[in-house]
Amino acid sequence: MSSLQASGGGLVQAGGSLRLSCAASGFTHEDYAIGWFRQAPGREREALSCISGSDGSTSYINSMKGRFTISTDNAENTVYLQMNSLEPEDTAVYYCAARIKTMTCINFSSARINYWGKGTQVTVSS
Repeated sequence: MSSLQASGGGLVQAGGSLRLSCAASGFTHEDYAIGWFRQAPGREREALSCISGSDGSTSYINSMKGRFTISTDNAENTVYLQMNSLEPEDTAVYYCAARIKTMTCINFSSARINYWGKGTQVTVSS
């Protein structure tokens, strides 16, 4: 059975950095996209970034470009989200997620996700 396990959240001051990890176990799907969402209190869950398992292409929401970087270590079956220049507005629960039977990050939305990892809390203090 496939599962995702996110880790790496914590408390950091504004301007600081964190690296989130998402370990995929039992994940044998050939075509998939994997990435990160977050959900702040009182707000909807939003997709942040995605990487295609087929060709490594990536996508980011505009507000993340230049601050967040998604990457993978295929040998370790792990996806990372490097977050720099963190702001208090980045405070949220962060989730890794995967959509199978797709080769791209197009339509990487909550409704189309097949696997969710448990969230990891990121808190940015001002």
